[in-house]
Amino acid sequence: MKQQPANAETSEDNQRHGQSAVARPIERNIRALVERRERELAGEGFISKVAAAIAGFAGSVWSVVLHAVVFGFWILVNTGLLPVVRPWDPSLVVLAMAASVEAIFLTTFVLMNQNRSARIEDQRAELTLQISLLAEHEMTKLVEISSAIAQHLGITYPSPSELDELKENVTPEAVLDEIERERSRRNE
Repeated sequence: MKQQPANAETSEDNQRHGQSAVARPIERNIRALVERRERELAGEGFISKVAAAIAGFAGSVWSVVLHAVVFGFWILVNTGLLPVVRPWDPSLVVLAMAASVEAIFLTTFVLMNQNRSARIEDQRAELTLQISLLAEHEMTKLVEISSAIAQHLGITYPSPSELDELKENVTPEAVLDEIERERSRRNE
């Protein structure tokens, strides 16, 4: 087991002393994203909340248990295998109809929830793209500054053409166009 130096605090020690285990900017970002998500959830309509709750329950083990118990009881009673009450649906037609109607509604609620999730994912993808483009722009500027400093100090870079490529600004439209051209070439 690897020992830490006596003065090195572990993540658990930090948390015990009220210190975060992550850097302050990350902690701030996490807090901001959680607060935003809470505001988005509070702003959702009643129907969206109901659809999310129903889809969440339908995708849980408790839904399977509930259906197994209800359908199992229904089938056992109506086939005469469990004579606790008189059968009310001996052909199981009512059960089949109820299951079909339930499936229609559950499918609708699940699709509504998937649409909501897709909207959220699109927003996150847009945010990720914007942050990536900003980071790329900043890195390009840093390469330019580093290159200027190196030139001023008389330091030569082994591959100047590679450095020149790194200084070029990337336009997202050009990248998307190139991706589409490559896909078209491969599909021909």
